[in-house]
Amino acid sequence: MKLDENGKKFIFNQEGIRLKAYKDSGGVPTICVGCTYYSDGSKVKIGDSRTMQECYQLFDLVVADFEKAVTKAVKVPINQNQFNALVSFAFNVGTGGVEHSSLLTAINSKASETEIRLDFAKWNKVQGIANDVLTKRRKMEADLFFKAINNENPNH
Repeated sequence: MKLDENGKKFIFNQEGIRLKAYKDSGGVPTICVGCTYYSDGSKVKIGDSRTMQECYQLFDLVVADFEKAVTKAVKVPINQNQFNALVSFAFNVGTGGVEHSSLLTAINSKASETEIRLDFAKWNKVQGIANDVLTKRRKMEADLFFKAINNENPNH
C-alpha cells in the first residue's frame, strides 16, 4: 500500500512544514515535514533550509521508508485509513518503534479496539515524559485507524 492524499494531509497537519531547520520536542534537528535526515542519509543540521518544493520531494522520499516498514510489519488485512494511521505513527516513532511495538502485536493478533487504542496511547512520551501534543496525535491516529471507509467495518 501507499499513503494516499488524506494520509499525506494527516501527517502534514501533525508535523507542519518548516523551511528552516529547528529542534523538535526531543531536541533533534528537523526540517520540512518532520524530516530528521535527507534522502542521501545525511542528518539535518541547524542552519539548513529548503524550498517548499524540496520539502514535498523530501517527504515523498522519506515517507516511502515508513510505508515499506508498515507493509512489512502488518500481517493482517488493513484498509487505507488504517495504513495511513500506521504510517503516521511510524513516521513519528521510527521504523524500529513500529516493528517492535505492542501496537503492532495487538493489530496482528486482531486485538479489540480498546486494546489497540490503549497501545496507540502508550506512545505519548518524549524522553520518558508524557507530552500533550503526542497524546493528542496518538488519539487522532487511533481515531483514523478505526474510521470506516464507505460503510465498511473498520475492525479487523
